[in-house]
Amino acid sequence: MDSLGALSVFVRAAETRSFTDAGRQLGLSSSAIGKAVARLEERLGVRLFHRNTRTVTLTQEGRLFLESCRRIFSEIDTIEHEFAQSSGTPRGKLKVSLPLVGMLMMPTVSRFMRAYPSIELDMDFTDHLVDVIDGGYDVVVRSGESSDSRLMVRTLGTYRLEVVGSPSYFERAGLPSMPEELAKHACLHHKYPTTGKLQRWPFARRQAGDELMLPTAGTASTVEALVSLAEHGVGLACVPDFAVRRQVLDGSLRIILAEHIDHSGMFRAMWPSSRYLSPKVRVFIDFLAEHLFPGAQTRNESARSP
Repeated sequence: MDSLGALSVFVRAAETRSFTDAGRQLGLSSSAIGKAVARLEERLGVRLFHRNTRTVTLTQEGRLFLESCRRIFSEIDTIEHEFAQSSGTPRGKLKVSLPLVGMLMMPTVSRFMRAYPSIELDMDFTDHLVDVIDGGYDVVVRSGESSDSRLMVRTLGTYRLEVVGSPSYFERAGLPSMPEELAKHACLHHKYPTTGKLQRWPFARRQAGDELMLPTAGTASTVEALVSLAEHGVGLACVPDFAVRRQVLDGSLRIILAEHIDHSGMFRAMWPSSRYLSPKVRVFIDFLAEHLFPGAQTRNESARSP
């Protein structure tokens, strides 16, 4: 603290260009200011000021030292601000990037907004990679890995892809018991909007290169559309389990062929690395981790066909 006091005296004297004015602002005599500066110069081994009877001016070393001191005090102000925020009420704008499938997370997001009305969510939905730092995002949620060393990462939860159909569809088309039987069924496929490729239904392969070819009754670039079509009995869809949580529970959709699926995915939250996490970012990440996948796997197990 003595060192910080000496730096504060130096900065005030450098900015006022007067030991007298600096002393007046700090409640010290001009003599005390001069002695503090002299001790600092002795410690550093350089002259910080040119002195005469009327004015003091910075030396070249003094100008460089002033820049360093300003950076130090700016960093201290930032730390104090972050500590103050960490004990305060979460508030302010929170800019987040969610994948397109994030639309299915809206029930959880809605509950978050009701729980934290002082936080203003600014949401972007895209499957494209975004630059968290340059894009000004507070939090980015994605299902892929992150190799950016500038980011902190937290796993929010895991999910599976499941094949689902409605009771009305199974009454009309029958209930397949093996993946090969899907050749006679209406299959609704998810099309990646960034590439146009169809998502593979992840059935376990029986041997190398053994790929199951499925018929295509329709394609959609959003999971919501596939879920809706399946609910209306149009066909079977392969979608994330959290996307049909409600439908499976209320019986409007049924999971089939679960024992043949070989898939697991993971959603992660990523945010700029910082020693102190702001309250709004912390509560958002904690809320998603707690509520986004609350026991989905356990509930889905009871809904799968034998």
